[in-house]
Amino acid sequence: MKRNMIRGLLSAVILTTSMIAHPHSAASQMMRSCAGRSEIVDFLDKNFAERLTAVGLVNQNAMLEIYAAQSGTWTLLITDVRGVSCILLSGDSWETMPALPGIGI
Repeated sequence: MKRNMIRGLLSAVILTTSMIAHPHSAASQMMRSCAGRSEIVDFLDKNFAERLTAVGLVNQNAMLEIYAAQSGTWTLLITDVRGVSCILLSGDSWETMPALPGIGI
């Protein structure tokens, strides 16, 4: 049973990594919610009051963005260099962590 759980988790990690590393080939294999970045950002703002909370560079071709609302909803996007964003995950109960001591901004 543990072996099947580990295989399932490993498969999910490999699939996610392949989507990020090779977004064009993965896009043709999976149905995802994708649109122009401005369309998705407007949708998240109007329907959930979610605002950009964090960003990170995935590689030369993609950026990861997290949108969150005070109500606790959150959405994880990946945006490519063409300005196309895809919703990867969304959920509830988002909490912003306080800054760690010694890490200045």
